[in-house]
Amino acid sequence: MPSSEIRITNPDWVHEVVDFHRPYPDDDARVRVAITLARENVSRNTGGPFGAAVFEADSGRLVGVGTNAVIRLNNSNAHAEIVALMMAEANLGSFTLRADGVPRHELFSSCEPCAMCLGATLWSGVTRLVFAATRDDATRLNFDEGPVFPESYEYLERRGITIERSQLRAEANEVFDLYSKRGGPIYNR
Repeated sequence: MPSSEIRITNPDWVHEVVDFHRPYPDDDARVRVAITLARENVSRNTGGPFGAAVFEADSGRLVGVGTNAVIRLNNSNAHAEIVALMMAEANLGSFTLRADGVPRHELFSSCEPCAMCLGATLWSGVTRLVFAATRDDATRLNFDEGPVFPESYEYLERRGITIERSQLRAEANEVFDLYSKRGGPIYNR
């Protein structure tokens, strides 16, 4: 009989490496959370070299995190950004991160989002996207990031989402190098 339930989870180790009880004061601290998640995901053999986190914009409070779980969960949609956005919405008890009376939220990712994750960024309600590694860095490993165009970002910006690129890019690329060295699978070609 087909399953009637899907569970999206992060690995158990996430609470060992991420402190949910402290504020993250700046972009470097916030993007490092995403990079740390990506690095640990590779080091602990629990997924691909991608991590993401959602923060309250002004307070720096961590609201949700995600690790790439495509292989671990047998789910092509379980990208780090998707998981982080779903966890943040679940923690807030809201289908949007831009509800009335709710602080502004921002998405930080260890890598430039693929086409699917960029779409989810729009629908989530975040007001800012900050990423480390670029699309070119991911394609160096042969990951296919899908149809993302300059116009895709222009559309997001017209919809009120600020985009910040290449924040701590070299640190994020170290995770890609580790994944490549360990022979991590490229699962979306």
